[in-house]
Amino acid sequence: MVAHAGPADPVEDLVGRRTWARSILMTNRDDHAVAADLATEAGALLLGVREREGFGDAGALRAKGDRASHEFLMEALARVRPDDCVLSEEATREERLDPRRLRADRVWIVDPLDGTREFSEEGRSDWAVHVALWERDGKRDGKRDGEEGGRLTAGAVALPAQGRTLTTAEPPKLPAVPQGRFRIAVSRTRPPEFVQRLAELVGADLVPIGSAGAKISAVLTGEAEAYVHAGGQYEWDSAAPVAVALAAGAHASRIDGSPPAYNQADPSLPDILVSLPDLARSLLDGIRDLHR
Repeated sequence: MVAHAGPADPVEDLVGRRTWARSILMTNRDDHAVAADLATEAGALLLGVREREGFGDAGALRAKGDRASHEFLMEALARVRPDDCVLSEEATREERLDPRRLRADRVWIVDPLDGTREFSEEGRSDWAVHVALWERDGKRDGKRDGEEGGRLTAGAVALPAQGRTLTTAEPPKLPAVPQGRFRIAVSRTRPPEFVQRLAELVGADLVPIGSAGAKISAVLTGEAEAYVHAGGQYEWDSAAPVAVALAAGAHASRIDGSPPAYNQADPSLPDILVSLPDLARSLLDGIRDLHR
């Protein structure tokens, strides 16, 4: 990161003060706590940006929120986990293509502001901050880069405007499957057409919710029972919420039933299914039937 000479920009000043204040405390904490603390702190920072900037210029608010949260997370991780790599939505193309990430044993996958549209709309709370950790399985001895794979081992989804953070440290208790019809969370602005047909096939109602993190969180907290998406996403859109969902015992897969893979050379991860475990089979069968 580029060092700044002074607090000319209040956002930059707040980023620096928050990072320095928390870094010593977080250095010796476990990865679950670090993910939760960083997501929560970034969320508090974003609430401050929202309050300070107001909603008169949505584009400027989105840009300042993205920048402030990204800089905070990058600087904080550099201090508390200096040996780890980071994949962020707000990284440059060169940073995303850095080959060191594919050779690393530990990679933090972050979305500094998931749901910029909702963040810039007054009164909306369905936006989030994602912080997840991917760790390599096994050893690299005798294997090519990326051959041995890895998995998500920690994660947190902060929902700042809702005043809560869902984390792998204390995964939420999954709600019971309702009797009769259930709810599928979908995009507010571009729900996939096949999900509408899927809902008719399996007897579900569609619930429009903003960001991907807010939609998956809704499954874990009882506001929906499933989230199905096939309209194009990236690893940072789902890594942290999938980490929390798996820790809670929910089902999380690609829409063909295969496990989602993270820390790939191409971070595109275009589809995802997260649901209460008892609904996964019927949803996967329905998706398969619709794609025949």
